[in-house]
Amino acid sequence: MAIGTLISLTLYFIVMLLIGLYAYKKSTSDVAGYMLGGRSLSPSVAALSAGASDMSGWMLMGLPGAMYISGVSSLWIAIGLVLGAFLNYLVVAPRLRTYTEIANDSITLPDFFENRFNDKSRLLRIVSSVVIVVFFTLYTSSGVVAGGKLFESSFGLNYEVGLYVTASVVVAYTLFGGFLAVSLTDFVQGCIMFVALILVPVVAISEVGGLAEMKSTIEMINPDLLNIFSGVSVISIISAMAWGLGYFGQPHIIVRFMAIRSVKEMPTARRIGMSWMIVAIIGAMATGLAGISYVAKTGMKLGDAETIFIVLSQLLFSPLIAGFLLAAILAAIMSTISSQLLVTSSSLTGDFYQAFLHRDASEKQLVLVGRISVFVVALVAIYLAYDRDSSILSLVSNAWAGFGAAFGPVIIGCLYWKDMTRNGALAGMLSGAITVLIWIYAPITIGGQALSAVMYEIVPGFIVCSLAIYIVSKLSPKVEESICIKFDEMLEVHK
Repeated sequence: MAIGTLISLTLYFIVMLLIGLYAYKKSTSDVAGYMLGGRSLSPSVAALSAGASDMSGWMLMGLPGAMYISGVSSLWIAIGLVLGAFLNYLVVAPRLRTYTEIANDSITLPDFFENRFNDKSRLLRIVSSVVIVVFFTLYTSSGVVAGGKLFESSFGLNYEVGLYVTASVVVAYTLFGGFLAVSLTDFVQGCIMFVALILVPVVAISEVGGLAEMKSTIEMINPDLLNIFSGVSVISIISAMAWGLGYFGQPHIIVRFMAIRSVKEMPTARRIGMSWMIVAIIGAMATGLAGISYVAKTGMKLGDAETIFIVLSQLLFSPLIAGFLLAAILAAIMSTISSQLLVTSSSLTGDFYQAFLHRDASEKQLVLVGRISVFVVALVAIYLAYDRDSSILSLVSNAWAGFGAAFGPVIIGCLYWKDMTRNGALAGMLSGAITVLIWIYAPITIGGQALSAVMYEIVPGFIVCSLAIYIVSKLSPKVEESICIKFDEMLEVHK
């Protein structure tokens, strides 16, 4: 490894750990501070934290790799994500911020579901917590896989060593600094990613002779790579754009909405977050296209398409700048892993340990259990990531669909439909998650293709969940009016 690259990465690691130390001293004395930062995030930190924790390693590795292989037909995923993120800011963010505070100051989604429906049976808390732990452990492993690939392809380290290095730094600042550390590091990491996703494609396009030359080279290789409708059907377009549905149910993203300091600052957060996201996605896609042209012109061999950003960073920049760009990949990976670890830890701490094992646990005990949970979940994620052939995009897509289908319709219903019942929410959550799992793993084929290859599993999962909520809520006995939260009235009071 060049000394300049080592210096850049060392500085990056030091900054992340210092932020963790700052957060440790500032906001981890009680469980609300450790898990939700005291609902004190500024709009810029909330927006970039949501964006950075959302995009993960797939933004700098998975999406450029998809563009490199499939060309601009991969654009449909990006379109769906942008639309979904925008609607999430409009539909979910303001109401969720207000409603979770009204609902007995809920700090986790399972906590919110239980308080929203006054669920004395605690079934909603249990089921939603299980969904979070199962899908987030899988999701976290995708980030660890990305870290392993990064260290293997960039530094020549053993893949397994890369897994442990990546996880160790994230666990260190997440375990000690909690939500505030995760959010502040996400902000810094989001800024690094933003710069990198402008710098790499601009230099790469310049290196291959400009946009016109890049386009000409790609057309000579395969003109279909520049056709957005090439190799896609109506169903595949729907599947790709359906990624946007997932935003409504991603705990690690919407928890940022719960933590912003005022609902009045949500429009500012939306403008910052969407601007960041659009520029970052364009940069990631341009990197993949520029990579096609660069590899063709130089005659080099690219073993793994998902490493195209890494390869261009190493070949086109000085070691010091390359170190900064590799830090951007680590930033993308770590920001998501840390967010997912913390949400899973929150669920294990509040929704299992405190709810069922030690109801009278002190704040100090709960924070300690939260830290232990971070460590344990990280170990399980590392174990799952030992499969070197795991596709980052595939792992992310499975977990994304699971959350989107299990939680998305439930959250929207909680916020907008007063007649939704506890049983409806429970039926929707279970049916959505089970549909996704069946769609992925059931040995059923259509025309020789697996179900998930025919249509992205979030589509049937989201539909089944929505139908279950509506039908079961209509058939279930209504909760007494005195128990229901009159949200619209309280929303006006809390504005």
